[in-house]
This record gives sequence, structure tokens and C-alpha cells, in this order.
Amino acid sequence: MTETSDPNRLNAIADPVRTGAIVVGAGVAGLATALRLAEHCAVTVVTASPLGEEAATGWAQGGIAAAMDPADSPLSHAADTLKAGAGLTDEAIARKVALAAPDAVRWLEALGTPFDRAADGTLALGLEAGHSQRRIVRAGGDGTGRAVLDTLVRAARMTPAITLLEGVVATALLKDAAGRIAGTLCRRIGGETFALAAPAVVLATGGIGALYAETTNPPGATASGLALAARAGAVLSDVEFVQFHPTGIAVSHEAGEALPLATEALRGEGAILLNSKGERFMNGIEGRELAPRDVVARAIFAERAKGETVFLDATHLGPEIATRFPTVTALCRAKGIDPAREPIPVTPAAHYHMGGIEVDERGRASLSGLWAAGECASTGLHGANRLASNSLVEALAFAGWIAADIVGEAEAATRAPLVLAGAPLASPKAEASLTAVQIVRRIMADRVGVSRDEAGLIDAIETLLPLAENGHASAEIGLAIAICALERRESRGGHYRSDWPYRMNAAHSDVTLPEAIQKAKALSADRSIADETALAAR
Repeated sequence: MTETSDPNRLNAIADPVRTGAIVVGAGVAGLATALRLAEHCAVTVVTASPLGEEAATGWAQGGIAAAMDPADSPLSHAADTLKAGAGLTDEAIARKVALAAPDAVRWLEALGTPFDRAADGTLALGLEAGHSQRRIVRAGGDGTGRAVLDTLVRAARMTPAITLLEGVVATALLKDAAGRIAGTLCRRIGGETFALAAPAVVLATGGIGALYAETTNPPGATASGLALAARAGAVLSDVEFVQFHPTGIAVSHEAGEALPLATEALRGEGAILLNSKGERFMNGIEGRELAPRDVVARAIFAERAKGETVFLDATHLGPEIATRFPTVTALCRAKGIDPAREPIPVTPAAHYHMGGIEVDERGRASLSGLWAAGECASTGLHGANRLASNSLVEALAFAGWIAADIVGEAEAATRAPLVLAGAPLASPKAEASLTAVQIVRRIMADRVGVSRDEAGLIDAIETLLPLAENGHASAEIGLAIAICALERRESRGGHYRSDWPYRMNAAHSDVTLPEAIQKAKALSADRSIADETALAAR
């Protein structure tokens, strides 16, 4: 295609590189979808980082939830998912995913994933918060994510039908004359701009954790997939529901750097939470340390708000912690903490986004030609609060369904010129150099975090609006989250309002980017009028 120095001025794109399907993102969702699609057509995977790096999958310490024990059942798994979802989980989706989970594990086994085994050779199954049975399939103790990602990377590199574009950023979605999403505008990092065309585009770009000052997510989790979809006009759903992992390891870190994570599995194996007085403050709360994540995160947040330091004490494991939880042990030791002998200081940190691009049971977004998978998608599985270890299995299950839907339904790629479906995103380097990003991270952590209220959310909206209007993608998504959080006048799952600390009627929220900006403008105008009226009355 003809290059332009200003992609925003690009109109028709007449000479794109054509492929069978485009997958943006190379974590478990992206690679699993690509591998499933590759059984039927050529696939191009677009990833900003080298394959296997920066994907949140590789950071996952928990495991894969699946009813593999004969004493367990998918229906029990689905029931636990519904309970954790705080009234907003889609029951049909929960059952569908739970039923698909064992086959997803077996598919990974067939690819060579080295899952942990018991002495009799069966899968070693762990217990995590919110689960009524031991059903967490692991690899390398607390290294499941890395093991799964390595397996998928190896398989993808060996699959001739998959073209891997590493060091390439998708900056915008493209549409055909009928308005169907039919490609992506891309840019090689530090290089040229080019276009890909395909009858199907799958966004699998991960979450939003890097919009927060304290997060367990990699730096690339900047909501880019949501921004791509939102700028093209896609509907976002339940974006106010952000899960804060209760036990990020509270150590000093650089702005934008992820906090190391003390896996939930530690609490499943008996670790307890203590404040600086040595009190086990989870006593009296149903489930105690194994309560759902939102409950535990709020309890820790409340202790820290009192000025207490909170610790996760796993010293009962002694030296055995190094073999059972090697990742946590290494992370702690790198920060001068010996978890075998001393408690680990912890704090809630942005961990997982339950909301995202609205999709149906096939993974289809609201825009024809667009699908979404993994954390960037809002499938209805997680509701208001994700059950531990349900993220990897959701991505694996939807990968197969999305591939089948694309093969069965996607139209032939148009040969007509494509046009931009939305304004291109700024380059990651340019975005990262702006103080706007730091403003977004701080305001999101302080005002749209574990505990929210009307005054704080309005402050966030007024801070984010001018940044969003100036085209900062992180501010656009932050604004959408803050608007939906303000409108949800209740507390439910990952959304807690200290001024509305009870549940109202269960309802999902939908928003588009233009709607979010218009609502923010109206709010700002109303407040200006109110301020002028109050000033005149003095």
C-alpha cells in the first residue's frame, strides 16, 4: 500500500495483504484461536512483542479450572462460577464453558503441556478460592500460565498455516463498503505502516490492568483491543467490573511496572492474612481467606485504609514453599523476602477485567466481521467477579467456538478498497512518553479502584474527559469505565461503591465510546451550571 506520514489522513486502502483470518494478540486466547483456525484456513497473528513475551498468560500463577476428578462435575463447576459472578453470570455460558473445560485440558495435553501429576499418574488438582472441589489443573506448581503459553508458542511456530507478525502493532480496524470489519491497519514498531485484509478479525489483546498504578498485569495490558473496537463503534459491556487481586506483593516499583503476585493457591494451601497487630482479620467473614476475590480485596483495602500493613503468612509451608510455589518464592526473594520464614506484605492490585468488548456465545462482537476472545471480551462467564482460574479455560473454550463460527459464517473477503473504521491509535512509544498515561493510571487507582464513590468518580471523569477528547486511548477506556461505575448505583462483585454499599436489581451495562464522551460532557456542563448558580447565589 502507499504509505502516509499521517495515518489519520488515510482514506481508502487499496492494496492490503490478504489472509484468511487475522488474530490480534498472542496470549492463550490469540494463539489457541489461531491454532484452531489454522485447521481450516490461513491465519495471520499480529503481536507487538516477540512471541511468548509480555502476554499476561505467561504470568498466570493459578491454573485451569476443569472438573477432571470423577467426584467432581461440570455442573458443580458452573454452580461455583455462578455464585462468584454475583448475579451477573450468564448461566448458559457458565455451563457451556464448564462442559468444555475437560476437553480443553485434554487438547493442551495432546499439544504436550507438562501438567503436574499425582503419584498414580493422574492430574494433580489444586483448590482455590470459590471452588467447592479440587479442580485446578496446574503445570510447574505456580507456573501454569508460562507452561501453557510455551506449549502454544511452540505449536504455533510449527504450524505452516499460521503467519506470525512479531513486533507489529494493530493501530486501527478497517471496514469494507458494507461496513463489515474486514482488516487491520498495522505498523511495524519503528517501521512502515501497512494493511491486512481478511473476512474475519479476532481481537485477543488482553486486559486493562496497566491503566492502574498498581497492577499485576504486564505493561502491554493497556486496553488496546477495547480501544480498537470502541473507536470502530463496537459496544462495550460491564466495563466497570474490575477484579483486584487481593495479594499483589507490596514492594516498591517503578511507575507502570507490575507488582509481583502471590498466587491465590497459597491461600488454598493454608496461608492466612494478618495485619500488623498479628490479627487474622478475615475471621468472621464467610470463607475467610478463601472468600471470593472481591471480598478479600476489600477486607485488605479496609485494613490498609486504617494504616495497617497486611501480610500473607505462608510460613507453615516452610522450605517446601520453594518446591511447591517456585514462582512466588523467586519473586519474593528478588525483593529480599524469604516466604519460608517471614510473611509476605500484600496489597490489592488491578488484576482482571470482567467487562470488555460485548460478544455473544460464539464470540461475535456487535460489529459484523469482528470477534473477541480472552480478557478483552465480555462473554458473560465472569459476571461481576471472575472465579479463580476461569480465565484460561474461557479463552481455550471460546477459541474453538470462534474458529468454528468463522469457518462456518464468514463471508469471502471483499476485493474492494477498505477504509478506516476508527481513528488509529498512537504508537505505544509516543503514548508512553506522555504524562497523560501517568495521570490516567493514578486517577484510575485513586478514584476508580477497589472502593469508589460519586465524588471520586466525577473527579475521575472530569480529569479523563479532556484527555479522551484529545485522542488518548487509555483515557477513552478509563472514561468509559468511570461513567459506567458512576451510573451503577450499587455494589456488586468487582464494583464497590462506599456510598451505595448494597445490591440493587441485577443488570448489565452497555456503552459505546461516543456515548461515554457525550455523558461525560453533559455531566461536566451540568456541574458548571450548578457552580455558576451557587456562585451567583452568594
